[in-house]
Amino acid sequence: MAVRKLAKLRGTTLTDAIRGAVAEALANEGKSNRQMNIRKAIRDAQERLASLPKIGEGLHADKAFYDELSGDI
Repeated sequence: MAVRKLAKLRGTTLTDAIRGAVAEALANEGKSNRQMNIRKAIRDAQERLASLPKIGEGLHADKAFYDELSGDI
């Protein structure tokens, strides 16, 4: 029934309606996979960023570096 209704709405044959529906489903599946890959990449980047030292935690090393450059002024 659903295929007949789709074919009628699209003005195509039953076979073409099925082919079109399958092609759309595969295209949507590809989009879904890309979105999942993007989300995973973002999560991985967030985890790497979270593992880096926070601003200020390296302050002592930076101060020592700049003190050395300026001759401990």
